[in-house]
Amino acid sequence: MTFCVAIKIADGLVGIADTRLTSGSVHTTARKVTVHQNGHHSMFLMTSGLRSVRDKALTYFEEELEQEGKVFNKLYQAVNAFATQVRRVAAEDKEALEAGGLDFNLFSIIGGQLEKDKEHKLYLLYPQGNWVEITESSPYVLIGETSYGKPILDRVLRFNSDMETALKVAYLAFDSTRISAVDVGFPIDVVLYRRDSFKIAQHGYDREDLQHLPQWWQDRLRASVEELPNEWVHQALAKLPDRDR
Repeated sequence: MTFCVAIKIADGLVGIADTRLTSGSVHTTARKVTVHQNGHHSMFLMTSGLRSVRDKALTYFEEELEQEGKVFNKLYQAVNAFATQVRRVAAEDKEALEAGGLDFNLFSIIGGQLEKDKEHKLYLLYPQGNWVEITESSPYVLIGETSYGKPILDRVLRFNSDMETALKVAYLAFDSTRISAVDVGFPIDVVLYRRDSFKIAQHGYDREDLQHLPQWWQDRLRASVEELPNEWVHQALAKLPDRDR
């Protein structure tokens, strides 16, 4: 399984991807995010699904980017180009994969800003090659293991959140997933993009780098539960028989 989250706020984009790969009981690591930058063309691409499908589609896409004279001025054009390569891989490999009991399940997140984009953009691309744009009304997208990290994002994240808050919430969504899903884990890759900068920053964290955060967060969650108003709890507990009966 995979954990990838990308957030669009007014000030830019924030993304986190884990690096754990699971094959049976064997765990390895590999990057699930790639960055493409050239002048006023900055984008990142995250994927969840079969690694072989991801590698092949990305190889085809990078080959297209290298073609002389091939220029995308808006991010949706690059998304369409990658979608074409995903469909190409599906035409080549989907039947054989399904015959072997494997799903063609490549989900992708593509974010960034190209020269003619008026603002930074964020897209979710489905395995069929169709896509949706992530907007202010729901400013994040998850792929891979999506269940455990969603509540903290829904409760805390807003489009006007600053970049520091967005990165903290993205980490907490990862941490919630890591605790509950054994096939999601460190190291993690972080990508950051500030609006109109045309420069994506990258940073990686190992478990040791952030080892103080899970306990800090767990302690405060427990303290918050204890401090939760309890008048309503007493109403229910009052209906229990006495312990010595």
